[in-house]
Parts: sequence; C-alpha cells; structure tokens
Amino acid sequence: MSKAGQIFRIVTNKYVIAITVFAVLILFIDRNNLFEQIQRRQQLNEMLASKKFYQSEIDKVKKNLGDLKDNPAALEKYARENYLMKKDNEDLFIVDSTAADAKK
Repeated sequence: MSKAGQIFRIVTNKYVIAITVFAVLILFIDRNNLFEQIQRRQQLNEMLASKKFYQSEIDKVKKNLGDLKDNPAALEKYARENYLMKKDNEDLFIVDSTAADAKK
C-alpha cells in the first residue's frame, strides 16, 4: 500500500472525521467558541483592573471622610478648596490653572 493510500484511510476513518467535526463545532461554531472565551477573558481582566481602581478610590474617600469628621482644620481646607468658602475678613482670588497653562 502506498503512502497516499495510508493517509487516505486515516483521513476517511469515521473516528477521525467525528473528532474533526466535533473540534470545529467546539472551537468555531459553538456559542462559547474559542474567540468568545478570549474576549470574555479580556473583559474579565479589564473589570478586575477597574475594580481595583475603584476600591482604591473608595479607600481614599473613606480616609478623607475620617479626616473631615475628626479634624476641623481639614474640614476648613476642604471647604475652601472645593466650595470656595472664605472668612468674613479676607478676599478670595481664583486662579484658573488651565488658562495659565494655555499661555505657556
């Protein structure tokens, strides 16, 4: 028997055909195919990174909230910076840093 005949017998074997069809179905046609799995893995990694970012932001906010509750000087600083509050006997000058950066 020639080499081509042996290859033909192997390729036309019903088990090889069934395994090939099954592999094609699973890897490319199925709802959970290989490409979908890769895409979902990337989405999971992005979501885990955003979870880590938001968790660190929550920790920062909790720390700032604790400082604002306990420290009157921190509360005054926060009010001055974020709400532009001032004392009665002082003047407030607002410097727009974006306009200063644009002039450079």
